[in-house]
Amino acid sequence: MARVVIVGGGILGSMHAWMARRRGHHVVHLEREAEARGASVRNFGLMWVGGRAAGPELALALRSRQLWDEVAASSPAVGLRPQGSLTVAATPEELDVLEAALARPDASERGWRLLGPEETRDRNPAVGGKVLGALHCALDASVEPRRASRAVREALTGDPAYTWLPGRTVMEVRPGGVVDHTGAWHEGDRVVLCCGADHQGVMAPALTGAPLRRVRLQMLETGPYPVPLTTTLADGDSLRYYPAYDVPARAQLPPQDAVSARHQIQLLLVQRDHGGLTIGDTHEYDEPFDFAVEDAVYANLVARAETVLGRAIPPVARRWAGVYSQTTDASLYLRRELAPGVEVVTGPGGRGMTLSAAIAEETFA
Repeated sequence: MARVVIVGGGILGSMHAWMARRRGHHVVHLEREAEARGASVRNFGLMWVGGRAAGPELALALRSRQLWDEVAASSPAVGLRPQGSLTVAATPEELDVLEAALARPDASERGWRLLGPEETRDRNPAVGGKVLGALHCALDASVEPRRASRAVREALTGDPAYTWLPGRTVMEVRPGGVVDHTGAWHEGDRVVLCCGADHQGVMAPALTGAPLRRVRLQMLETGPYPVPLTTTLADGDSLRYYPAYDVPARAQLPPQDAVSARHQIQLLLVQRDHGGLTIGDTHEYDEPFDFAVEDAVYANLVARAETVLGRAIPPVARRWAGVYSQTTDASLYLRRELAPGVEVVTGPGGRGMTLSAAIAEETFA
């Protein structure tokens, strides 16, 4: 039985712990906070398979989606809902993009089907706004992001070969282990650092000059919505963002409004298990990031959601910003050696929840 040290309690680190135990390794799992507080809990909880780029990215997403079913079977508390998604077209130009995307040779592999207006409402009666059609992806799913990482770890609770150590900051990395801020030495035949958007500290020597950037998002959550959403929802601006929709027809989409363009907004909308709606999101790439969130962004997102749903949404209950790590080259994520037997794994960007299970599997393949 190999000894593995995992650093980072977010979804990527927790999936690495789950995968290491699945392969029979002894795991010590450290997290600097009492509970993960980074991008892993500040997202939609989406497994967004349909929008992924053709080739390795789609293949990794499909494998990860299979693994999520296995994770949920051992840990129902992750809240997996395989409800699929609808990407709604409200204009002829958006519908043209969907029709062109559907002609891709891998459309069936993605679980895509183009629905007309009535079929769209039959699939999700909550869609009450103007709709010319929608692309249904049967493979898309969601989990509850505020508890998914914890639920994955809790499935290992009681396992004598798994030790969870929150509140431990790694101060030093050496071949064969790490030293935390208490001075404790954690020995491992292999050490995996999954520290998300923290590109400094002990990770810095491995990440200096790496093709990485940090991305800031802004999102919100409402009170309970009175109508059940039977799918997750995306609007036409998501066609600008996801690589699967990079077809010639996309060039015909009209420019975004000023607020949307400045913040690179797309609408994604997920109903939580308590009935509230998680709505977002934005993309900001230039650091230093502002510490404040912006009312204009939230007004824009609320208006978009109400346009798709065709009715007012409940009052906003929470607003937040988050930062995640994203590769800037063609790689799906970054893996770099920091010392013999020690590696950093980060940079999946907004694909973290979607790809984390398969990334962890590749680490221990």
